[in-house]
Amino acid sequence: MSAKKTQVVLVAGALLLFVLLFIASKTAPAHSEGDGHDHSSEKVKVNENANLDIYVSMALKNLEPAKKSLVETLISAGKNDSVAAFWDKSKRPDIASVYVEQLAQKSGKAADWIKAGNRYYYSIQFTPDKTEVPLLYQCAMRCFSKGLKLEPANTDAKIMLASCYVEGTSDPMQGITLLKEVEKKDSNNVKLQLSFAFFSVKSGQMDKAIARFNKVLAIDSNYIEAYLHLADAYERKGEVQKTISVLEKYSAKTTDVTARVEINKYIEQLKK
Repeated sequence: MSAKKTQVVLVAGALLLFVLLFIASKTAPAHSEGDGHDHSSEKVKVNENANLDIYVSMALKNLEPAKKSLVETLISAGKNDSVAAFWDKSKRPDIASVYVEQLAQKSGKAADWIKAGNRYYYSIQFTPDKTEVPLLYQCAMRCFSKGLKLEPANTDAKIMLASCYVEGTSDPMQGITLLKEVEKKDSNNVKLQLSFAFFSVKSGQMDKAIARFNKVLAIDSNYIEAYLHLADAYERKGEVQKTISVLEKYSAKTTDVTARVEINKYIEQLKK
């Protein structure tokens, strides 16, 4: 299935699938799981000083006077939650993330640091200035790292930190290594297997991606979105019959009428 066709169908799905699209749409990493490269000389450290100050200043400067005054008043009052909500409403999740991190600094709770990391990470796709992206990754990594210092066993935070290394640094194998550490303790973690699968797709390793998507389905057969990704991987390999077979399984399981109709149309196109 083409990436465009897949996205049309996926967007019609549940909120969870929307989250998967965030992960799946990132830039392909230069290297991947088990690629045999030695990255020991490329170790990347989290930049504790990374910040979005210049982007915050620019965003404030571009506001209408009344809105700028409102935001400055909220900032002065220390109402960071309201400031974050303002920027979310203004479709600037990147700027909102700054104030979510400030809330984490105030509370000092692991959950709040991890929330801030997620906010930075998931804002990347919607960032208008792509020169900001490296900073967003660094800010996300800082927040995930602080969360993990407080909760070292937090699997989701480890997976997200690994994703930042793979997608946003010159040393993706640091991320892969971190994922493999998680796999030793929790190999049946769906989010982990999906992360491996998406990284494999982006690096063109379709056989590995297929194995990972199949493992997701073995872990949770009701996680039907995996059928769409599996079908896409088979089509990228040119295996049309397997693509059709997997899509038919998805069609039989989905309760989304719109998605079923679109998938069935696509199946008919593949059969021609």
